[in-house]
Amino acid sequence: MIDINQFKNLRLHGRFIITNIGLTDGPIVDAIGREAIAQTSAVARQFQLLVRSGLSEEELSITLYHEILEAASVAIASPPVGVMDFTEADFE
Repeated sequence: MIDINQFKNLRLHGRFIITNIGLTDGPIVDAIGREAIAQTSAVARQFQLLVRSGLSEEELSITLYHEILEAASVAIASPPVGVMDFTEADFE
């Protein structure tokens, strides 16, 4: 199983850092009220992730990738063109 603690204080390309990551058994809701698997808060280049517990290793891996890529695309003024062109459907 993926040990999420290895991601705490992890420095990413683009000078991003995952300052905290946690699991929850409680519901997670996105900005428009839909149920979500994860939620990332971005302040400047610092990310805090909250992920629903009980995901398979594959689901957790994909969710982490999705959350980090999506957060990075909105956390900086000029993300790479390839990332800017993503829509939520592309992330799915």
